Amino acid sequence: MNSVAQNSWFRFSVLALLLAATFGLLRAREREEVLPPRGNLTTFPVSLGDWVGRDLAMSPGVLESLGPGEFLFRDYSNVSQRHLANLFIAFFPSQRQGDTIHSPKNCLPGSGWIPLQSSRAWITLQDGRSIEVNKYLVENGTDRAVVLYWYQSHGRATPSEYKAKYHLVADSIAMNRSDGAMIRITTFPAKGESIPDAEGRAVQFAQLAVPFLDAYIPR
Repeated sequence: MNSVAQNSWFRFSVLALLLAATFGLLRAREREEVLPPRGNLTTFPVSLGDWVGRDLAMSPGVLESLGPGEFLFRDYSNVSQRHLANLFIAFFPSQRQGDTIHSPKNCLPGSGWIPLQSSRAWITLQDGRSIEVNKYLVENGTDRAVVLYWYQSHGRATPSEYKAKYHLVADSIAMNRSDGAMIRITTFPAKGESIPDAEGRAVQFAQLAVPFLDAYIPR
């Protein structure tokens, strides 16, 4: 088979797969979605190790921009170490009507935070599992913050927005589910504290929070 025929066959195969996926997604949209039981985010633990949480209000404008979902926006303070970590969870029971998860890459600059560095980090859990997350260092005026975030659905965690959207389509077809969530953890370096130390604190906080997520973001 010559190169022209190979290219034509490849394009045909990709087109056929896209058409099949589109047909499957349209058929899935006709069925009533499966929504497994789960806990309401308001009951997410207020105490995580030495951290104690306090819920924060979200403005009507922010809630409108996020769309119809369920949200947790909470500051956790570590009294003994005088550190603060913010936990934000956005859970969407359905993403079929175009109400998809917003990426912090777009939200952070819109709220005045400018990304300075971006990379990936691994969070190793007590049960031996590891999840990969996005890690950002952001700046707003003289303030700096370390941000970890990832997407989670049906027992999978990924830092990739594209993988999350792929799983959204695949699971809508195979499982008749489009629920999913974005988890974001933010901590602020103390005066004189190094960025690596602040990053380590964010990871340690995530290690405390992640084991509880399955009860609120169903597998």
